[in-house]
Amino acid sequence: MELVNIEIANKIATITLANGKVNAISHQVITELNTALDQAEEAKAVVILTGQSGILSGGYDLKTMQKSMDDAMALVTEGSKLTRRMLSFPFPIIGACPGHAVAKGAFLLLSCDYRIGTAGPFKIGLNEVAIGMTMHHAGIELARGRIPINYLNRAVMNAEMFDPETAVLAGFLDKVVEGEQLMVEANAVAVQMNTLNMRAHHATKLKVRKEALEVMDTAIEVDSTGSL
Repeated sequence: MELVNIEIANKIATITLANGKVNAISHQVITELNTALDQAEEAKAVVILTGQSGILSGGYDLKTMQKSMDDAMALVTEGSKLTRRMLSFPFPIIGACPGHAVAKGAFLLLSCDYRIGTAGPFKIGLNEVAIGMTMHHAGIELARGRIPINYLNRAVMNAEMFDPETAVLAGFLDKVVEGEQLMVEANAVAVQMNTLNMRAHHATKLKVRKEALEVMDTAIEVDSTGSL
C-alpha cells in the first residue's frame, strides 16, 4: 500500500496514515484503510490507528470535496461506511493521535474504542461549519453517540476546536500523554485489550452500539441520496 502502512506483530496491527503533511482522507486512503482492516481482521489483531508526527488527519481531500457536490457526497459516503465498519469491528481499535485531528480526522477518533492523544498545541474537532459545510447526517449521528451532550452543540454546530486536554472532556480522546509516550501507551493498551475474550468483546460491542449502528445505516443512506 502507498498511503496507509500496516505492521502486524504479536496480534497487534499498527495502521499508519501517510498521505502528505495533512494525511488527507481520499478514496485511495479509504480503500487502503479497508484493506489494512481486512488484514488485521484476518490476523485476529487489536488495531492501533495512528498518523504522522503532529497529525492524525486534517480531514477529507479538499480537491475531491471541491470538485462537485456529487464527488463530495461520494467521498463522504465512503468515509461514513468506513466509520460504520470501525464501530462494529470484531477487535478493539485504539486511536493513537500524534497531534491534530480535524473534521474526518476527528471522526476517526470518534470511531475508535479507545483514544490516546498527544500533549501539545494541537487542535481536535469538527470544523465543517466553520469552512462552509453543512454537517452530514452520518457525522451528526456519530457525534451524537460519542460526544457528551454539554459539548455536542459546541463541537457540531459551533465548530469549536479543542486542545488535547479539553478533547478528553469533549469525548474525542480518553487520555493524553507526552509525545514520546504515545506509541508506548498505545501498545500497552493493545496488550491489555488482547487479554479480552474477543467473541464476547464483539458481541457486547454490537449490543451496546445496536441502535447507533442502525441510525448510522439510515443516515448513510440519506446522505448518499440527498445533499450535504
